[in-house]
Amino acid sequence: MPYADVNGQRLYYEDTGGSGQAIVFSHGLLLDGTMFSPQVTAFRDRYRCIVWDERGHGKTATETLPSFSYYDSANDLSALLSFLGIDSAILVGVSQGAFLGMRCALRHPERVRAQVLIGAQAGIDDPKTLAGYRALLDAWIAGKLPEEIAATVEHILFGPGWPGAAAWKEKWRAMTAPNLSAAMDTLASRDDITDKISSIGVPTLIVHGDIDAAIPLARAQAMKDAIPNAELIVIAGGHSVNMTNPDPVNAAINDFLGLHHLGA
Repeated sequence: MPYADVNGQRLYYEDTGGSGQAIVFSHGLLLDGTMFSPQVTAFRDRYRCIVWDERGHGKTATETLPSFSYYDSANDLSALLSFLGIDSAILVGVSQGAFLGMRCALRHPERVRAQVLIGAQAGIDDPKTLAGYRALLDAWIAGKLPEEIAATVEHILFGPGWPGAAAWKEKWRAMTAPNLSAAMDTLASRDDITDKISSIGVPTLIVHGDIDAAIPLARAQAMKDAIPNAELIVIAGGHSVNMTNPDPVNAAINDFLGLHHLGA
Protein backbone atom coordinates (compact mmCIF):
# COMPACT_ATOMS: atom_id res chain seq x y z
CA MET A 1 0.00 0.00 0.00
CA PRO A 2 1.27 3.53 -0.73
CA TYR A 3 2.58 5.39 2.30
CA ALA A 4 4.54 8.61 2.50
CA ASP A 5 6.98 8.86 5.40
CA VAL A 6 6.99 12.63 5.81
CA ASN A 7 6.90 15.24 8.57
CA GLY A 8 7.39 12.55 11.21
CA GLN A 9 4.26 10.74 9.99
CA ARG A 10 3.44 7.69 7.90
CA LEU A 11 0.59 8.92 5.73
CA TYR A 12 -1.55 6.61 3.65
CA TYR A 13 -2.50 8.04 0.27
CA GLU A 14 -3.91 7.04 -3.09
CA ASP A 15 -2.85 8.72 -6.33
CA THR A 16 -4.52 8.25 -9.71
CA GLY A 17 -1.38 9.56 -11.42
CA GLY A 18 -1.30 11.10 -14.86
CA SER A 19 -0.13 14.43 -16.21
CA GLY A 20 -3.18 16.49 -15.27
CA GLN A 21 -3.29 19.25 -12.69
CA ALA A 22 -3.27 17.77 -9.19
CA ILE A 23 -6.32 17.88 -6.94
CA VAL A 24 -5.70 16.83 -3.34
CA PHE A 25 -8.76 15.83 -1.32
CA SER A 26 -8.68 16.14 2.50
CA HIS A 27 -11.39 14.37 4.48
CA GLY A 28 -13.50 15.32 7.47
CA LEU A 29 -13.37 14.23 11.10
CA LEU A 30 -14.18 10.52 11.67
CA LEU A 31 -13.94 9.82 7.94
CA ASP A 32 -11.12 8.95 5.53
CA GLY A 33 -10.03 9.46 1.95
CA THR A 34 -12.67 7.09 0.58
CA MET A 35 -15.31 9.76 1.25
CA PHE A 36 -14.19 11.35 -2.02
CA SER A 37 -14.89 8.35 -4.24
CA PRO A 38 -17.62 10.24 -6.15
CA GLN A 39 -15.24 13.11 -6.85
CA VAL A 40 -12.29 10.93 -7.85
CA THR A 41 -14.54 9.02 -10.23
CA ALA A 42 -15.75 12.28 -11.76
CA PHE A 43 -12.37 13.99 -12.17
CA ARG A 44 -9.71 11.31 -12.54
CA ASP A 45 -9.86 11.28 -16.35
CA ARG A 46 -8.77 14.93 -16.51
CA TYR A 47 -6.94 15.54 -13.25
CA ARG A 48 -4.41 13.81 -11.06
CA CYS A 49 -6.55 12.98 -8.02
CA ILE A 50 -4.92 12.33 -4.65
CA VAL A 51 -6.69 11.32 -1.46
CA TRP A 52 -5.00 10.76 1.88
CA ASP A 53 -5.83 9.65 5.40
CA GLU A 54 -5.03 12.29 8.01
CA ARG A 55 -3.56 11.69 11.46
CA GLY A 56 -5.66 9.31 13.55
CA HIS A 57 -7.86 8.27 10.62
CA GLY A 58 -8.13 5.41 8.18
CA LYS A 59 -4.93 3.63 7.29
CA THR A 60 -2.79 6.41 8.75
CA ALA A 61 -4.13 5.74 12.26
CA THR A 62 -1.61 4.47 14.81
CA GLU A 63 -1.93 2.87 18.24
CA THR A 64 -1.08 6.15 19.94
CA LEU A 65 -1.59 9.69 18.72
CA PRO A 66 0.26 12.63 20.32
CA SER A 67 -1.51 15.96 20.36
CA PHE A 68 -1.39 17.92 17.13
CA SER A 69 -2.94 20.95 15.47
CA TYR A 70 -4.40 21.61 12.05
CA TYR A 71 -1.22 23.52 11.28
CA ASP A 72 0.61 20.22 11.78
CA SER A 73 -1.86 18.64 9.37
CA ALA A 74 -1.27 21.50 6.91
CA ASN A 75 2.44 20.73 7.14
CA ASP A 76 1.63 17.06 6.53
CA LEU A 77 -0.18 18.04 3.36
CA SER A 78 2.67 20.24 2.15
CA ALA A 79 5.16 17.46 2.85
CA LEU A 80 2.97 14.95 0.99
CA LEU A 81 3.00 17.23 -2.05
CA SER A 82 6.80 17.36 -1.91
CA PHE A 83 6.95 13.59 -1.60
CA LEU A 84 4.78 13.26 -4.72
CA GLY A 85 6.81 15.80 -6.66
CA ILE A 86 3.95 18.31 -6.87
CA ASP A 87 4.74 22.01 -6.60
CA SER A 88 1.17 23.23 -6.15
CA ALA A 89 -2.30 21.71 -6.19
CA ILE A 90 -6.00 22.43 -6.04
CA LEU A 91 -7.12 21.63 -2.49
CA VAL A 92 -10.56 20.20 -1.85
CA GLY A 93 -11.45 19.73 1.81
CA VAL A 94 -14.52 18.81 3.81
CA SER A 95 -14.86 20.23 7.33
CA GLN A 96 -11.64 19.17 9.09
CA GLY A 97 -10.05 18.80 5.65
CA ALA A 98 -11.04 22.37 4.84
CA PHE A 99 -9.73 23.58 8.21
CA LEU A 100 -6.28 22.17 7.45
CA GLY A 101 -6.54 23.27 3.81
CA MET A 102 -7.09 26.90 4.75
CA ARG A 103 -4.16 26.72 7.13
CA CYS A 104 -2.06 25.25 4.34
CA ALA A 105 -3.04 28.23 2.17
CA LEU A 106 -1.98 30.56 4.99
CA ARG A 107 1.29 28.81 5.88
CA HIS A 108 2.27 27.46 2.45
CA PRO A 109 0.58 29.75 -0.10
CA GLU A 110 2.93 28.63 -2.85
CA ARG A 111 1.44 25.14 -2.57
CA VAL A 112 -2.15 26.14 -3.30
CA ARG A 113 -3.50 26.98 -6.76
CA ALA A 114 -7.14 27.06 -5.66
CA GLN A 115 -9.31 25.72 -2.86
CA VAL A 116 -12.75 24.19 -2.47
CA LEU A 117 -14.14 24.37 1.07
CA ILE A 118 -17.07 22.04 1.79
CA GLY A 119 -18.99 22.12 5.09
CA ALA A 120 -16.47 24.51 6.58
CA GLN A 121 -16.01 27.59 8.72
CA ALA A 122 -13.11 29.85 9.66
CA GLY A 123 -14.26 30.32 13.24
CA ILE A 124 -14.54 27.95 16.16
CA ASP A 125 -17.44 26.06 17.68
CA ASP A 126 -19.33 27.59 20.56
CA PRO A 127 -18.75 26.08 24.03
CA LYS A 128 -22.18 24.42 24.13
CA THR A 129 -21.53 22.62 20.85
CA LEU A 130 -18.09 21.48 22.00
CA ALA A 131 -19.52 20.22 25.29
CA GLY A 132 -22.05 18.21 23.33
CA TYR A 133 -19.31 16.72 21.16
CA ARG A 134 -17.28 15.81 24.26
CA ALA A 135 -20.25 14.07 25.85
CA LEU A 136 -20.94 12.23 22.61
CA LEU A 137 -17.33 11.06 22.39
CA ASP A 138 -17.26 9.94 26.03
CA ALA A 139 -20.40 7.86 25.49
CA TRP A 140 -18.92 6.46 22.26
CA ILE A 141 -15.75 5.30 24.00
CA ALA A 142 -17.46 4.03 27.15
CA GLY A 143 -20.09 2.04 25.27
CA LYS A 144 -17.99 1.07 22.23
CA LEU A 145 -20.28 3.12 19.99
CA PRO A 146 -23.82 2.25 21.07
CA GLU A 147 -26.32 2.43 18.24
CA GLU A 148 -27.96 5.58 19.57
CA ILE A 149 -24.57 7.36 19.53
CA ALA A 150 -23.85 6.06 16.04
CA ALA A 151 -27.23 7.38 14.90
CA THR A 152 -26.43 10.82 16.32
CA VAL A 153 -23.04 10.92 14.60
CA GLU A 154 -24.71 9.79 11.39
CA HIS A 155 -27.19 12.67 11.62
CA ILE A 156 -24.43 15.23 12.23
CA LEU A 157 -22.19 14.05 9.39
CA PHE A 158 -24.67 12.88 6.76
CA GLY A 159 -28.15 14.07 7.60
CA PRO A 160 -31.22 11.83 7.65
CA GLY A 161 -31.68 8.62 5.73
CA TRP A 162 -28.48 8.34 3.73
CA PRO A 163 -28.10 4.66 2.72
CA GLY A 164 -24.29 4.77 2.80
CA ALA A 165 -24.18 5.42 6.54
CA ALA A 166 -24.13 1.76 7.60
CA ALA A 167 -20.70 1.16 6.10
CA TRP A 168 -19.29 4.14 7.99
CA LYS A 169 -20.73 2.91 11.27
CA GLU A 170 -18.64 -0.24 10.85
CA LYS A 171 -15.53 1.87 10.31
CA TRP A 172 -16.33 3.98 13.38
CA ARG A 173 -16.55 0.87 15.54
CA ALA A 174 -12.96 0.06 14.56
CA MET A 175 -11.61 3.46 15.64
CA THR A 176 -9.64 3.41 18.88
CA ALA A 177 -9.96 5.68 21.91
CA PRO A 178 -6.51 7.34 21.51
CA ASN A 179 -7.26 8.35 17.93
CA LEU A 180 -10.79 9.50 18.70
CA SER A 181 -9.68 11.58 21.69
CA ALA A 182 -6.71 13.21 19.98
CA ALA A 183 -8.71 14.03 16.86
CA MET A 184 -11.48 15.61 18.95
CA ASP A 185 -8.92 17.58 20.98
CA THR A 186 -7.52 18.99 17.74
CA LEU A 187 -10.98 20.04 16.58
CA ALA A 188 -11.83 21.60 19.93
CA SER A 189 -8.55 23.48 20.37
CA ARG A 190 -8.24 24.93 16.88
CA ASP A 191 -7.74 28.67 16.55
CA ASP A 192 -10.11 31.17 14.99
CA ILE A 193 -8.71 32.25 11.62
CA THR A 194 -11.55 34.56 10.66
CA ASP A 195 -9.25 37.59 10.75
CA LYS A 196 -6.60 35.81 8.63
CA ILE A 197 -8.45 34.35 5.67
CA SER A 198 -8.71 37.70 3.86
CA SER A 199 -5.06 37.12 2.92
CA ILE A 200 -5.93 33.97 0.96
CA GLY A 201 -5.46 35.08 -2.62
CA VAL A 202 -6.30 31.97 -4.61
CA PRO A 203 -9.64 31.18 -6.31
CA THR A 204 -11.98 29.82 -3.66
CA LEU A 205 -15.25 27.90 -3.95
CA ILE A 206 -17.33 27.36 -0.81
CA VAL A 207 -19.91 24.57 -0.90
CA HIS A 208 -22.41 24.11 1.91
CA GLY A 209 -25.33 21.80 2.52
CA ASP A 210 -28.64 23.52 3.19
CA ILE A 211 -29.36 21.27 6.19
CA ASP A 212 -25.81 21.04 7.57
CA ALA A 213 -26.29 20.06 11.23
CA ALA A 214 -22.66 20.67 12.19
CA ILE A 215 -21.94 24.14 10.80
CA PRO A 216 -24.61 26.79 10.19
CA LEU A 217 -24.88 28.19 6.69
CA ALA A 218 -24.18 31.65 8.09
CA ARG A 219 -20.62 30.54 8.86
CA ALA A 220 -20.10 29.66 5.19
CA GLN A 221 -21.51 33.04 4.17
CA ALA A 222 -19.05 34.74 6.54
CA MET A 223 -16.16 32.93 4.84
CA LYS A 224 -17.47 33.97 1.46
CA ASP A 225 -17.53 37.60 2.60
CA ALA A 226 -14.01 37.41 4.08
CA ILE A 227 -12.08 35.60 1.33
CA PRO A 228 -11.52 37.86 -1.69
CA ASN A 229 -13.73 36.92 -4.66
CA ALA A 230 -14.88 33.67 -3.08
CA GLU A 231 -17.99 31.98 -4.45
CA LEU A 232 -20.64 30.23 -2.33
CA ILE A 233 -22.85 27.44 -3.65
CA VAL A 234 -25.60 25.99 -1.42
CA ILE A 235 -26.62 22.42 -2.23
CA ALA A 236 -29.38 20.25 -0.83
CA GLY A 237 -27.85 18.02 1.83
CA GLY A 238 -26.07 17.79 5.13
CA HIS A 239 -22.53 18.26 6.37
CA SER A 240 -20.77 15.79 4.04
CA VAL A 241 -22.81 16.83 1.03
CA ASN A 242 -20.12 15.69 -1.42
CA MET A 243 -21.03 12.12 -0.42
CA THR A 244 -24.78 12.36 0.05
CA ASN A 245 -25.53 14.51 -3.01
CA PRO A 246 -22.42 14.28 -5.17
CA ASP A 247 -23.72 15.22 -8.62
CA PRO A 248 -24.40 18.92 -7.96
CA VAL A 249 -21.22 19.16 -5.90
CA ASN A 250 -19.20 17.73 -8.77
CA ALA A 251 -20.92 20.08 -11.19
CA ALA A 252 -20.10 23.07 -8.98
CA ILE A 253 -16.45 22.03 -8.72
CA ASN A 254 -16.25 21.44 -12.46
CA ASP A 255 -17.72 24.87 -13.23
CA PHE A 256 -15.34 26.50 -10.76
CA LEU A 257 -12.29 24.83 -12.26
CA GLY A 258 -13.39 25.86 -15.74
CA LEU A 259 -14.13 29.44 -14.74
CA HIS A 260 -10.63 29.86 -13.35
CA HIS A 261 -8.93 27.94 -16.17
CA LEU A 262 -7.69 25.31 -13.76
CA GLY A 263 -7.73 22.66 -16.44
CA ALA A 264 -6.01 19.33 -16.64
